[in-house]
Amino acid sequence: MHLPAELVEASERETARVDHRHLLQATAQLTEHYKAADFSTPAVTTEAHRAAYLAVRMPATYAAIRRVFAEIRLRAPHTDVNSMLDLGAGPGTALFAASEEFHLQQATLVESDAEWLAVGKRLAAQVQLPVAYEAQWLKQDLRSGLSCTAHDLVVLSYTLGELPPAAAEAVLRKAWSCASKFLVLIEPGTRRGFAAVNTARSALIANAARIIAPCPHQSACPMALAGDWCHFSQRLERTSQHRQLKGGELGYEDEKFSYLVAARAETLASDASPGVTSPGVISQRQARIVRHPGKHSGHIQLSLCTTQGELENRTVTRSSKSAYKLARKAEWGDTWTE
Repeated sequence: MHLPAELVEASERETARVDHRHLLQATAQLTEHYKAADFSTPAVTTEAHRAAYLAVRMPATYAAIRRVFAEIRLRAPHTDVNSMLDLGAGPGTALFAASEEFHLQQATLVESDAEWLAVGKRLAAQVQLPVAYEAQWLKQDLRSGLSCTAHDLVVLSYTLGELPPAAAEAVLRKAWSCASKFLVLIEPGTRRGFAAVNTARSALIANAARIIAPCPHQSACPMALAGDWCHFSQRLERTSQHRQLKGGELGYEDEKFSYLVAARAETLASDASPGVTSPGVISQRQARIVRHPGKHSGHIQLSLCTTQGELENRTVTRSSKSAYKLARKAEWGDTWTE
């Protein structure tokens, strides 16, 4: 996966505003901040930080967000997403990803940093998104209370885990009340990020949410019960600027993330059209592959989270011809028919 060419060009125009030496320093500072996972102070505070974020973090967050949006398309193929509310929007990354997956007619982006709002507006104008001139860019601190109207899709990406627990609970509750069809949560694929997602998952299930991805069940997370954490990986192409700033030799990087897609029960009922037998229909539950498949000569090992809410290690042998063919193509994060 990679950023759309227009978005890359727009981002590079933004980063060109900053001296290269300052950009290198800011990239190193961002890297250290995220490694430390200290969210008591903001990671992005200067123009150089914003430029560094656009160059080395926005591509990764875009890739993770778009991967999750594609999951909605897979699990709910008959449900339209026409409006989106992004809480903690930053430079509008979710807007750019959503515009590739959905036919948006309305978008509301809420962000506490006025400079990020300005950057996001400039980027949206340059990539000429259909929704760009109808989007509302609102300056609001999520920790001071939230007012919102109903949207088909509400997004909290790389946001919930940076809030104090009480604020995170309040924001989640309000976000769910404003989600008429889907709520998406995305956090870094760390123990801390997963913990934020799993806590939110329990609260959402208690409020009648149906979890459609990645979980194939509504039971307690078996990975959490085992002392593990559920996360996935999305590979993305690095730009030449990205490689230069990060000092990377590879032409790609893997973004690790934890996520959740919650849906309204009525959304599930309307999407499961009579007579539809596509494996993408959300009424048909499938197990989830939660680790890289072990691909060996003559057999493949799959680590599954099953529809029964259990972890299972399954071996698919060459003798099971159709299953073996599917298993050879299977990747971490894919669904698996039990």
